[in-house]
Amino acid sequence: MTDEGKRIKHSLTVLQWTLGLVILIEAILFVMPDARHDFSSTHLPNFIRLILGWGEIIGALLLLIPPTVRRGAWMLIAIFLFAIAIHLLHGMPNVGNLAIYTAAAWAVAAAKSA
Repeated sequence: MTDEGKRIKHSLTVLQWTLGLVILIEAILFVMPDARHDFSSTHLPNFIRLILGWGEIIGALLLLIPPTVRRGAWMLIAIFLFAIAIHLLHGMPNVGNLAIYTAAAWAVAAAKSA
């Protein structure tokens, strides 16, 4: 493997771990009872918040376990796209972070399947 190939591999590993840890922390905060009030502005049932939050937790954990990185990345992509749709359908255009998270998960999934 060339030096450039090693740098790319290391960069994607850093991206994988950064994404996994950030999503894990944010998802844990999202499933806490205090987050219920903020989510209520969507007028969706609380179980949607719990499905998204626990899905992110599971996806993030899978992303951090080497044999399950691809599954975790694809699971997170699906969850992020669902969250983006919920935001946009409820007139909340602040989906920039979700779009970046989706692109990062996609990059990790693509790199790990190569």
